Amino acid sequence: MKIAKASLVTPGENFIYGIFALTVSYFVFAYSGRFGQVSILLYYAVWFPLVLVDYRRVLGNYLKYIWIFAFAIFACLSVFWSAAPGTTARAGLQYLTHVICALIAMRMLDIKTLTLGSVTGAGVVLLYSLLFGVYHFDPLDGTVSFVGAFASKNQLGFYASLAVFFSFAAIVMLGQRGIWLPICGVVGLLAAYCLHASQSATSVLTTAAVVCLVIGMRVFSLLPPRNRKLLFIAASIFGVMAIIGAVYGGAIDSVLGAFGKDSTLTGRTYLWQQGFEAAAASPVIGVGYQAYWVQGFSEAERLWTEFYIGSRSGFHFHNTFIETMVETGGIGLLLLTGLLLAALYGHLKRVLTQAQGFEPLVLFGVSALLFVRSFAEIDVIFPYQIGSFLLYVAVGKLTLPAPSRFLYQPLNVDTETMQSMLNPLGAGPVYPHR
Repeated sequence: MKIAKASLVTPGENFIYGIFALTVSYFVFAYSGRFGQVSILLYYAVWFPLVLVDYRRVLGNYLKYIWIFAFAIFACLSVFWSAAPGTTARAGLQYLTHVICALIAMRMLDIKTLTLGSVTGAGVVLLYSLLFGVYHFDPLDGTVSFVGAFASKNQLGFYASLAVFFSFAAIVMLGQRGIWLPICGVVGLLAAYCLHASQSATSVLTTAAVVCLVIGMRVFSLLPPRNRKLLFIAASIFGVMAIIGAVYGGAIDSVLGAFGKDSTLTGRTYLWQQGFEAAAASPVIGVGYQAYWVQGFSEAERLWTEFYIGSRSGFHFHNTFIETMVETGGIGLLLLTGLLLAALYGHLKRVLTQAQGFEPLVLFGVSALLFVRSFAEIDVIFPYQIGSFLLYVAVGKLTLPAPSRFLYQPLNVDTETMQSMLNPLGAGPVYPHR
């Protein structure tokens, strides 16, 4: 049996394979800690072999991607000054190969496949958690929450957020009907339940904020590009003023109180302070990629003890920028923040300038979700995480030209051409010359 190349590497024509590959990737990212390193090989197996099918189409011109690889390369180079060179070397290589897989996926998947593959992938992850998940007691705030098959409720909440967003995008933006309508509906309901059961304030708030933001941008996209820009600027100014007023009016404390949180964000403000102090020890290049949370290191052991982390692993500063500053210093922080802002601004620009097409709107929503979460989580700086995978897919899409049919081109037809297109009085329909 011979399989056509197009069914594997041509965007739009590889829909079935793309759905399968994304579902496998989501499941591996979620549960590789449970199933071990062998599951990581499965993730590599669905992306790297595509290079052998058609390496020119799959890889493209990597000279255009140097700025995308910058942070991953710097993470690998940090082995030369790392406090734990063995850990840094292994993690840096893993992150680099993870970025390569994401860029392969970026070139192989169109927006429909990416959206529906994310729906199925997140749906399978949530279903597994509901079948085999457990509840955990949090000694810091005294609450019991559903963590699913994860070690943290925030990870379950993140996958639930992605399931809600992509289900919404598939139905509302891509207009999927038929069999995909009930699938997206069921996945959306599972995600809503998981958000409620996990009690993850970060996931609930960021999901609601991003969905509302995308709805607003969808309204903007119905206007001509010039009007979109003016309305977006006005809405942004009003939004900033509203946020400032809400902060001074005590809205933050009210929102946190609704989720049972206090102003310390369950100890995160103290953890952030510790992160700033750790970053000050090596502010330019950091202590080395993933070289802080290492068993046997005094500061890591102290924080694990203070926050009741018995496993002495899987802990972090709950802030992407602080974590990056500690591990890779100001240089790494600049490189990674540049990627986050490039994805956010690049797709926002396309939303405001293109006449139609939902790819930039969906990718803008993903970029906004990752950016907002970066202030409370670390979804994008480690390998084998869905957050970093989606970030590099979104950034990579900016290197591809927007389809010409999506560019706004005002109609400009001269009088002679217009007259030739009109029927003479009393004549029948005009047909093109053959």
